[in-house]
Amino acid sequence: MSLWARISEAIAALAKGENLSQVFEHLRGSPEKTVGFAIAVIALGAKMAKADGQVTRDEVTAFREVFQIASGDEAGAAKVFNMARTDVAGYREYAQRIQAMFAEDPTTLSDLMEGLFHIAMADGFYHPNENEFLREVSLIFGLDITQFRALRARFVPDAPQDPFTILGVSPDMPRDEIRKHWRKLVRETHPDAMMARGVPEEAVRLAEKRMIDINRAWDQINGCAKYAACQL
Repeated sequence: MSLWARISEAIAALAKGENLSQVFEHLRGSPEKTVGFAIAVIALGAKMAKADGQVTRDEVTAFREVFQIASGDEAGAAKVFNMARTDVAGYREYAQRIQAMFAEDPTTLSDLMEGLFHIAMADGFYHPNENEFLREVSLIFGLDITQFRALRARFVPDAPQDPFTILGVSPDMPRDEIRKHWRKLVRETHPDAMMARGVPEEAVRLAEKRMIDINRAWDQINGCAKYAACQL
């Protein structure tokens, strides 16, 4: 059964008239984390699309890049998107329920933020309202400012691009500590680790970009003889 067929089942299992906030509550106790992850990205993505005032073709394409939506599953995906877009519940309530759903594995919440950044940058413009939206969602998810800046540095061309920001470390950290942090990021980015966290197989390929980014950042830092004083 496809991902979107499972999503449709999850929605259909709820009593008529329940909104997406209640869908999240239902999925919180479900072992089907991939369903929860997919609904979370689509639902928050729909709320974010409202933040900059419009839904563009590029954003729709970005959804397809996060999730390989087969033609037969487009109706299910559209249903989730439209439920979120028209739901009276605000994005803060969505984010809070999603945070509760993945509270035991906060790394998944970082994976979710990565998908949202990908969608935000689909049209090539990082709207100030999108920045406010993503920053507030990241706070609700429990990400600190360093983690948020690392994500923004990887996706937003105008953001500071130094390798320390991308890795989420300080230039004055000992090199061994930076190496340990880099290795931790590499382990977390492995496809098997991501799928174990509930990230759908359709979305794991986004990690290819993350792996390139963090390895490039480490190479820049490690290749500098006096890295704490490097002009990077």
